[in-house]
Amino acid sequence: MQDYDRIIRRLETISKLGDSEKEALRALPMRRKAFAENADIISEDSRATECCVILDGMAARYKHVAKGRRSILSIHFAGDLPDLQGLHLAHMDHGISALTPVRVGFISHETIKATIATHQQLENVLMRYALIDASIFRQWIANLSRRTALERIAHIFCEVYVRMSALGLSAPDGFRLPMTQAELGDAAGLSPVHVNRVMQRMRKDGLIISRGDLHAVGDWDRLSNAADFDENYLHLRRDPIAA
Repeated sequence: MQDYDRIIRRLETISKLGDSEKEALRALPMRRKAFAENADIISEDSRATECCVILDGMAARYKHVAKGRRSILSIHFAGDLPDLQGLHLAHMDHGISALTPVRVGFISHETIKATIATHQQLENVLMRYALIDASIFRQWIANLSRRTALERIAHIFCEVYVRMSALGLSAPDGFRLPMTQAELGDAAGLSPVHVNRVMQRMRKDGLIISRGDLHAVGDWDRLSNAADFDENYLHLRRDPIAA
């Protein structure tokens, strides 16, 4: 798949694009750069002049708290635009790092603003994307504040599975989530030991089937029920996953 097609596919999971919007996206100049696993793509407190799009690999939005501890705020896949808010905010109040080796495209703010000034529908789609980002944030806040440890981890797995399936990034035998137990802990507010216990229970109960970082859903109804998961907050343009 071509790089611009990844952006188009991602945006079309939430809104239909016309031919003119697709052509406008393909005309955007893009600077490409590769990042190693764990490298910062965008540093916290930096002043961004470009928006980034994940072209290959997986990244995480994060924020540091006291004593250098890290909280992962969201997970991002090929086609995602994780710093779109940089178009309107003066500095980055969080960072974006590579969970795997990633390839990233950078598009200048000026170019994006000039393009959406003449393509109202594209501006609407990008606004919808930003609003859905906020919807995902609200769900992650609820995940951390009110759900049990098992519900938190199961919910992350459900979200990753649904989003990767919508993007065509999953496979018949499952989906890859190359996150360490420490990274899952950063995303769920749990210690690596606690994450290990939860993962063992999920496998024992047949909710997931794991071989390394390749995971298959053992029983979607039971997994989504255990996670208190309802995909409506993702606002995807497709039917819900069948059981």
